[in-house]
Amino acid sequence: MAYVYLAIAIIGELIGTNLLRYSDGFTKLVPTVSSLTAYVIAFCFLAQGLKLGLPVNIAYAIWSGLGIVLISLVMVVIFHQSINWPTIVGLVLIVIGVVIVNLFGVEH
Repeated sequence: MAYVYLAIAIIGELIGTNLLRYSDGFTKLVPTVSSLTAYVIAFCFLAQGLKLGLPVNIAYAIWSGLGIVLISLVMVVIFHQSINWPTIVGLVLIVIGVVIVNLFGVEH
């Protein structure tokens, strides 16, 4: 169940981050409130995952790694932003880092 909470937290972060684009520097009320709400949901579910026993280093590696990869995919697919090879290599290295932390982290 802890990983389900972590997945919900990642989705909340993904939504909140993408809504930041529409908040126009927190000057538009609805996207601002929606973004902040998504972040509160994300942090609440992350906290619940930690409460159920996820180690902080493992949870945060997954949270940040998947978050940056998913946000990058959304930016490319939905918002048609360009991405170059160094960025792709960097994202792959992040994923490799998350896998290494999960396989060989102190908690294992």
